[in-house]
Amino acid sequence: QVQLQESGGGSVQAGGSLRLSCIISGHMPTYYCMGWFRQAPGKEREAVAVIDNDGSRSVADSVKGRFIISQDNAKNTLYLQMNSLKPEDTGMYYCAEHSDLGALLPWCARYESPVWGQGTQVTVSS
Repeated sequence: QVQLQESGGGSVQAGGSLRLSCIISGHMPTYYCMGWFRQAPGKEREAVAVIDNDGSRSVADSVKGRFIISQDNAKNTLYLQMNSLKPEDTGMYYCAEHSDLGALLPWCARYESPVWGQGTQVTVSS
C-alpha cells in the first residue's frame, strides 16, 4: 500500500514561488499516474499536474507556464514547483494517485489504485 505525505505549503505574496514535495512510501506499481490536485473553499477539486511511469507529464491550462511537476525516483519524491503564484492559486494541495488525473493525461482515467495524501495549504496574498 502506497502512502503519500506532502510538505512545502505556506503563505506567499503574489508573484512568489513555492515548491511542494510529496514523499512516496510503499511499493509503487509498475504503471502509475501521480500528480497534484488542489481545492479552494467552495470550489471543486481541480487536477493541477500529472506525471506517469514513463515520465509523460501534463499540467492544467490554469497553471501552464508557471507550474512544473517532476519526480526524483532515487528519493521517492514527487515535486510541484510553483512560480508566479496568483491569489487564485490559493487552496489545499493534495498529492495523489487517482483516475481523475485522466483530465490531464487520458490513460490515467483507467487508473484503479487511488491514494491520497493529507494535503498542504498554499495561500497567496495580493
